[in-house]
Amino acid sequence: MIFSESLKKHKDFQNVYKKGRSLANSVLVMYVIKNELERNRLGISVSKKVGNSVVRHHLTRLVRESYRLSEGHFRCGYDIVVIVRTGAGEKNYHEIKSALIHLGKLHKIYKQD
Repeated sequence: MIFSESLKKHKDFQNVYKKGRSLANSVLVMYVIKNELERNRLGISVSKKVGNSVVRHHLTRLVRESYRLSEGHFRCGYDIVVIVRTGAGEKNYHEIKSALIHLGKLHKIYKQD
């Protein structure tokens, strides 16, 4: 299994926003576009509307850890941007993980074993 990288450059985020498909649930929004690589690149965005820096960083860590633990189920070769919605501030790890997997299944990039 090839592990994912982080999506960091503004240009890469804009490319995913403009050309990618987006689907959402009450907790997260996920943009997905195919890349030319053999691994996924994950970008996480949390707006200041969600909370202060401590809350935003905590949610970023929850999303990153949820993805990391279920990374083996995601198909390779995609740029994925996850946007945390405003109501997610009081969600716990299991709710974030289930929302992430739900969106992965909707995008058809999450495969069950």
